[in-house]
Amino acid sequence: MAHKFEIYKDKRGEYRVRFKYNSEIMFSTEGYTSKASAENAIESIKKNGPKAPVEDNS
Repeated sequence: MAHKFEIYKDKRGEYRVRFKYNSEIMFSTEGYTSKASAENAIESIKKNGPKAPVEDNS
């Protein structure tokens, strides 16, 4: 699969989500205290991301 979400624990013990495309990290989230919160973040991105507007600040 060329793209995927990964849940991992950072050095502080918080759960984070990163999105990878062709092994390149495209973005990562803030830290969450529970794995369930990280999983909820993934579902929110999947649900709301496709409809998000593009804001060009260049």
